[in-house]
Amino acid sequence: MDKEKIKMDSFSKIELSIVTPMYNEAENIETTINRLTLAMKDFPGKWEMIFVNDGSTDKTLEIARAFEKKIDNLIIASYPLNKGRGRALKTGFKKARGRYIVSTDFDLSYSPDHILKIYKELSDPDQMNDIVLGSAYMPGGETKGVSALRLFISKTGNNILQFAFPKKIYTSTCILRGYKRKALKSLEFESDRKEIHLEILSKAFATGLTIKEIPAVLESRKQGSSKFKFKRTALTHILFSLFEKPIFVFGAIGGALSLAGFFIGLYIAWERFSGSLSPDRPLIPLMILLLVVGTQFLCFAFIASQNIFLRNEMFRLQRQMNILKNNHGKN
Repeated sequence: MDKEKIKMDSFSKIELSIVTPMYNEAENIETTINRLTLAMKDFPGKWEMIFVNDGSTDKTLEIARAFEKKIDNLIIASYPLNKGRGRALKTGFKKARGRYIVSTDFDLSYSPDHILKIYKELSDPDQMNDIVLGSAYMPGGETKGVSALRLFISKTGNNILQFAFPKKIYTSTCILRGYKRKALKSLEFESDRKEIHLEILSKAFATGLTIKEIPAVLESRKQGSSKFKFKRTALTHILFSLFEKPIFVFGAIGGALSLAGFFIGLYIAWERFSGSLSPDRPLIPLMILLLVVGTQFLCFAFIASQNIFLRNEMFRLQRQMNILKNNHGKN
């Protein structure tokens, strides 16, 4: 019987799973284990750490495997090539056996004390939260030592993304999150990179899951290098907002063009009745062009919004099927 099987038997009723991806984090492994263990020392139930090696090219996997042999509640998942945060999280979620699952970054830029705060919100029967988000940007949240440029980019991106969701989310891109396992297992995810954070929220809102945000404190990385990629992240945020709420973009463009055509039409009518309309001025073709193009944008916005509605219905049906499948597997 291999060690992971032994661990699964001994931790058959795990209350909390902590999932964290790692990529070239050799110098952080011992510190992360010690900080997590210290933060969880008074936790009353069984808990586990699941470190997912996302194709590290340094000694991350070797060092992590050595600790895995010595620590009963540590499980290492790994694959050889770097696939991105989304793939790492999906791998960790599949390995997790706790009733509640909390994901966090490996360097613990968000203090591990947040894990217990998130767990409290998830496990409180009066709250009925399915997903809890940690946010440094909401009232009560804080950032420490984060560069002004990166903070500006991150806040701007999250402000743009607020238009994509039906409820105001201050930080929709943060990895610090908690989930009820049954809620997480009822959804299916496709993203392999950081877009998974947005995909989870999109499907959670579409299927009626309850989401809560709590203040958190973000500190700058103490060791190792940041994996933040500005160009890809910014493009992803813009495209996601466009796909989630196409009626805002195309509707705004279509409305503006149609309105401009309408006012030009009023101006033409005024000049016609005042006798000052000149046939040499291209106002009538311009008015027609604006009205036609504006109407096309409005029609496209309507069709796109209907597609989003149908997509959300598909997500809800998919979730119901997963719930039935999971319940059948228990029987």
